[in-house]
Amino acid sequence: MSAKPNAAALPNDLDAQWLPFTPNRQFKAEPRLASRAKDMHYFKPDGTPVLDGTAGLWCANAGHCREQITRAIQHQAGELDYAPAFQFSTPQAFELASRIARMMPNDLDHVFFSNSGSEAVDTTLKIAIAYHRMRGEGARTRLIGRERGYHGVGFGGISVGGMVANRKLYGPMLAGVDHLPHTYNRAEQAFTAGEPEWGAHLAEDLNRIVELHDASTIAAVIVEPMAGSTGVLPAPKGYLERLRGICDKHGILLIFDEVITGFGRLGYASAAERYGVTPDIMTFAKGITSGTVPMGGVVVRKGIYDAFQTAPDHVPDLFHGYTYSAHPLAVAAGLATLDLYEEENLFERARKMERSLSDAVMSLKGHALVLDIRSIGMAAAVDLAPVEGAPGKRGFEAMRRSFHDENIMARVAGDTIVFSPPLIVEQAHLDELVTKFRRVLDKIA
Repeated sequence: MSAKPNAAALPNDLDAQWLPFTPNRQFKAEPRLASRAKDMHYFKPDGTPVLDGTAGLWCANAGHCREQITRAIQHQAGELDYAPAFQFSTPQAFELASRIARMMPNDLDHVFFSNSGSEAVDTTLKIAIAYHRMRGEGARTRLIGRERGYHGVGFGGISVGGMVANRKLYGPMLAGVDHLPHTYNRAEQAFTAGEPEWGAHLAEDLNRIVELHDASTIAAVIVEPMAGSTGVLPAPKGYLERLRGICDKHGILLIFDEVITGFGRLGYASAAERYGVTPDIMTFAKGITSGTVPMGGVVVRKGIYDAFQTAPDHVPDLFHGYTYSAHPLAVAAGLATLDLYEEENLFERARKMERSLSDAVMSLKGHALVLDIRSIGMAAAVDLAPVEGAPGKRGFEAMRRSFHDENIMARVAGDTIVFSPPLIVEQAHLDELVTKFRRVLDKIA
């Protein structure tokens, strides 16, 4: 097959790329491009700085192009570019796994590496089902997710996820999946900073699901401690404790999807640490490398790992993995990122800045377009009044105007605008973010 004529790369030709989760026709008519980044800012191709109110996509927790991480990646690229992940590994991969395990609560102490949050979720689901089979409970194949949950874009993740738009085009999901109700009720929780007082009782719906399907068929329950992609829905006070108790009673594994909440977003290494509730399995991604190199993973409790260590020495104990698991560049980025978090006390800093972010965003209360505001850790969401007959249009316009008119980056989720700045954010950045966003609201009101 011959190459197409004039096939040289054309940097200003937007036609070839199909962007994810993006209205491509609109984007290519009015592109939102970043050509470089540093610390708290992206820069447009013309050099205009754009204040990053989203840490990229919840991931650049340490800010952008931090020299310490950049040097580590550059050095690793010249030292060891790739090593196979099946039957071989690297010393640095074991070092990173050990450091992650030490940061996790209690006996969450074995790490399996993937390359994204979506891969991490599908890994957890497979481990959960396989674990029960290893223990002679092969009937436990049912998985329980939650409405408005986001667990990546693999078929496993969208099956346990509860966001309709992510599911409706793709036909049948995994069989044997059920869902808990989501935890948000505007009438009871409006304009809440931190964990809502109302809603712990919603965990009791798991008892109904157990009664419907029988516990002997249920492998695991997977929830986000804070549902981020659907618009920052924090777990109500006591909710996770109740889920833990019900799962323990019925021998069901509890999985925390911490792709967003891990590594500082809620002021701790994990949401499990913040809430004092230890899951059986936890996912991570995004913040582990501050977004510099793709990496994800799963942390499991010792008893789960040990259950697989029964095969003969020449037989793999888990028939699962990825070509790029623990890729040397990602590992180097992860180690340097953890160093930076520790040296700059970024998790503690996030705890100290939590009130500042909340106060800044809550100052938008009373605007004619604002229906609700939620905040927890270094994350906040603003619900906007929808345009009649066009759900999502107002939120999209707010995101678009934020970038083009005010040079701030905000994330849109339907008619909700989400802010999740890097953990290095200063008060002046928060003031700028909210002042400019208020101007956006005034323009689109």
